[in-house]
Amino acid sequence: MKRLEGYDIIVLMMAVILTCFGVVMVYSASSVMAAKRFHDGFFFLKRQSLYALIGFIGMGLAMHVDYHVWKKYAVPLFLGTFFLLLLVFVPGIGGTAKGASRWIRLPGFNFQPSELAKVALIMYMAYSLEKRQDKLKQFTTGFLPYMLILGMFIVVLLAQHDMGAALTMCVVAIMMLFAAGTKVQYILGMGLVALPGVCYLVFTKAYRMRRITAFLDPWQDPTDAGFQIIQSWLALGTGGFFGQGLGEGKQKLFYLPEAHTDFILSVLGEEMGFIGVIVIASMFLLLVQRSIRVAIAAEDSFGRFLAFGISVLLGLEAFINMAVVTGLLPTKGIALPFLSYGGSSLIITLCAVGVLLNVSTRTRGTV
Repeated sequence: MKRLEGYDIIVLMMAVILTCFGVVMVYSASSVMAAKRFHDGFFFLKRQSLYALIGFIGMGLAMHVDYHVWKKYAVPLFLGTFFLLLLVFVPGIGGTAKGASRWIRLPGFNFQPSELAKVALIMYMAYSLEKRQDKLKQFTTGFLPYMLILGMFIVVLLAQHDMGAALTMCVVAIMMLFAAGTKVQYILGMGLVALPGVCYLVFTKAYRMRRITAFLDPWQDPTDAGFQIIQSWLALGTGGFFGQGLGEGKQKLFYLPEAHTDFILSVLGEEMGFIGVIVIASMFLLLVQRSIRVAIAAEDSFGRFLAFGISVLLGLEAFINMAVVTGLLPTKGIALPFLSYGGSSLIITLCAVGVLLNVSTRTRGTV
């Protein structure tokens, strides 16, 4: 315990508990499907356990690295991540699944650079916002450059058919600019300018339109576009207040698509009930609340922006995933942090929490 003195123990505990519980839920949600597809019911469990182990090692290392070091690497990491995003389009290097090109093929592992891009953006903006605080009130020198840089990333992500990551990066960047003191008029004006482009992106792609219509009325197409959300509702409804019991869910038995990834909360709701969902949501809420307190108490602007960006990222992804699973938002491919199956997301999220924990050791007072 002496080695953990100075760190925000609540942030650390929430990350560890959510990750460990996520490993259990990945096994529960995937064992039958893995047994049929890979003839090994433990296939996803073993991989997720390995990802969690690597993530914990990365978090431990990041906890002990002075967060000021990231100033030196913010720009190279940012540029390097953009290069990795372009690599997914190179034949033989990039991987494609369900029409989306989001992965770089590695031996035994597919790396998703958009997950790294989210953290790289936060580090770059924290570094840049600290340097340019006196210019943030000006449109041409303090707001527009960030929008142009963000636009480059969004274009590449949309080309990968990864609108979820594009939306996440956009909201995180806007929230960081707002926290740094950018005029609200600039943000609202940019939103109005971008609105026609968003409408164009939605209305000119048939699969995006199907998601919107399925969101408005999934029962119009219950066997195709509306199938996933209907199955999610069935899982949540079947779970009731206390759930069917861990491992006893039925919707994961080839009814609910992406049961161990984007819709793992549906499986959790069926097996652990409303109580289980509320507990997980409360843990995320506590994690974000403590993370924001770390940001407020950070000893310098870089630490404040860095911790705030990470807290927004964690809270935003959790909120979007939960909203999608419950039908409050159209279906998007955004994982539930710590719980959903996926190496890139879990490892990078835990490393980001490690950076956040290091910020918590250098505060102006009690967090």
